[in-house]
Amino acid sequence: MKKITIAIDGFSSTGKSTLAKQIANQLGYIYVDTGAMYRAVTYFAMQHNFVSENHLDTEELIKNLSDITLQFRFNEKLGFAEMYLNNENIETPIRNIEVSRLVSKIAEISQVRSKLVEQQQQMGENKGIVMDGRDIGTVVFPNADLKLFMTASTTTKAQRRFDELIEKGQQVTFEEVLQNVQERDYIDTHRDDSPLVKAEDAIEIDNSNLTKKEQFELVMELVNDFLK
Repeated sequence: MKKITIAIDGFSSTGKSTLAKQIANQLGYIYVDTGAMYRAVTYFAMQHNFVSENHLDTEELIKNLSDITLQFRFNEKLGFAEMYLNNENIETPIRNIEVSRLVSKIAEISQVRSKLVEQQQQMGENKGIVMDGRDIGTVVFPNADLKLFMTASTTTKAQRRFDELIEKGQQVTFEEVLQNVQERDYIDTHRDDSPLVKAEDAIEIDNSNLTKKEQFELVMELVNDFLK
């Protein structure tokens, strides 16, 4: 059975990772959450006081990029791979609102993007991979067999993100989550290096009014067309 490369791009909180995991599990493909990689670098920068709400020491972070080792390790109990930074499981802390507030700043840095894109391309050399992020179909895998671009209304995205954080026990308000989503969308689409844009050959899916099941079934029809 032939293997393909599936690139999923789109705005924050559009369920890219959930969809990508579903597809990878269905096909037995490797799943790579590139957002987790940028969150991991952000977490590293926070630990070393290179970044905060009002501070970003780009030069020092770039100097220390060689000290960052990222790995995805599959957790059989959870059924997906977790993010490790220098052998430390950081899957939980990288999902908090503090990292969310700062990750777009880190993702703007060209040297960070270059380091991570190189790793991502190596991961996908043999196809049979589902990767989600902001520049997968435009930069990482411009020749991907199937490209999807996920979008939803801003309110819908904020509500999803808010529900997710509350479920994890975090103390946040809907207003600050909404602001974070709006800020991230603006930064992601306006940065100089690899801004979030829909690839010309990507299929756009607005999932504002789709359930996860409906979305999965819709996308698997597209995937199966490519596998014929």
